[in-house]
Order: sequence, then structure tokens, then C-alpha cells
Amino acid sequence: MTDGLARVAELVRERRVGGQTVAVGIAGAVASGKSTFASELRDVLAPLRVDVVSTDGFLFDNATLEARGLLMRKGFPDSYDVERLSRFVVDVRAGVPDVAAPVYSHGIYDVVAGEYQVVDRPDVLVVEGVNALSALADVLDLRVYLDATEDDLEAWFVERYFDLVDEARHDPTSFFASFASMPPDRIEGLGRSVWRSVNLVNLREHIAPSRALADCVVSKNHDHTVRDVWLRTQGAEV
Repeated sequence: MTDGLARVAELVRERRVGGQTVAVGIAGAVASGKSTFASELRDVLAPLRVDVVSTDGFLFDNATLEARGLLMRKGFPDSYDVERLSRFVVDVRAGVPDVAAPVYSHGIYDVVAGEYQVVDRPDVLVVEGVNALSALADVLDLRVYLDATEDDLEAWFVERYFDLVDEARHDPTSFFASFASMPPDRIEGLGRSVWRSVNLVNLREHIAPSRALADCVVSKNHDHTVRDVWLRTQGAEV
């Protein structure tokens, strides 16, 4: 089985030149495992200092999205402040100290007002999100795409949907709290509806096309293990 994580870590180390921060983008569909992959990559790259930032923080807040008629298009390209996101990566990569990134909460389903993640000249900046490649391709040193079948992605999304609802049982402030009393089949139906009407559309129209921008494509099996790794420099699976 190909170790995609180790291969990506090797590519990151190859791009470290002159002490400049290496900017890595990890894209893929909703529920493809971007956050987990980014966190594991940070661990593998130790002792390098690695900061992981999600592009979710650069979504416009719900009030802005609602005013613009975009609330149901959250995650689509026009729901992000792409200029702010790009400026953030450029500043970190240039060595600007204490660059602030806004923070998003899946619990409240919104950007957290007044909360920021401060990034101070790391060795590696990992930016993960559905638009990490489409919005940032020109300012990244390494572009990674996590690939999986649509059926697997839907199954993973529904599983995550159940997890969010379960967590909300102990948090009445959660966006998902109102779903907690629903029977499992109703929760599953809602999850599949959201996937097919929103996330699958976004995947086909915007996220999957960004795969062509990747330097490295990590293809995953149903159980999240890595099936193969494709590198642009070699034009073949390795």
C-alpha cells in the first residue's frame, strides 16, 4: 500500500529552500479527510514548525452570505473572501510575523466573531479546504488533492453528519441541536439531501476540476487507506 502521507512529507522537505516558509495546499471534497491528512502531515513533519489553517475561516459570515443570497451556496467559490485568503498566504510565505486567520466553527455553522489563529513564521504552512487549490494555486509551493469516489465521499459525509448531530446532544448552542431529537433515518435523509443538493454539485462544478492543478494526487479507498499517489513531475502513479 502506498504511503501517501510520507510521500507528501518528502515533497514538502524537498521544497524547503533558504528557510522560507513552504506553503502547502490540500484540497478535496467535503468529508474527504483534508483536516485529518493535514494534522497527520504536521505530525510527520516534526520537528519542523507547521501551522495548519482551514480555508473555512475565510468564508463570509452567515449574515453577509444571507444578505448576498449565498447562504445555501456556502462552500462554493463566491462564498469565500478569496482576496483575504490569498493575502494571508502571501504574507505568511513572505515571513510577515503574527498573521491572523479567522476561525470557523462547524458547531455554530459560522465564522467565530473576534476569534483568530495567529501564525508566526512557521517552517511550513498547510492550508486545507475545498478551495485550497482553486483559490491559491499561484501562491502555493506544493498543491495536494485528496481523491475518492463519489459514493465513498457521500458515505463519509453522512457519517460526519451523524457525528455533528451526536455532538450537538450535549451542546444546545450547536447549529445541529435541533436535529438531535430526530430518528436516525431522518438524520440520514437530511445528510444525504445536503450532500446531493449542495456538496455534490460543488464537487462536480468546482472542487474536482481543481484536481488538474495538483502536483500530487492522493487517491483513497473506502476505508480511507491510500490506493495510489500520482505526481505531476513523473506523470504516473508511484
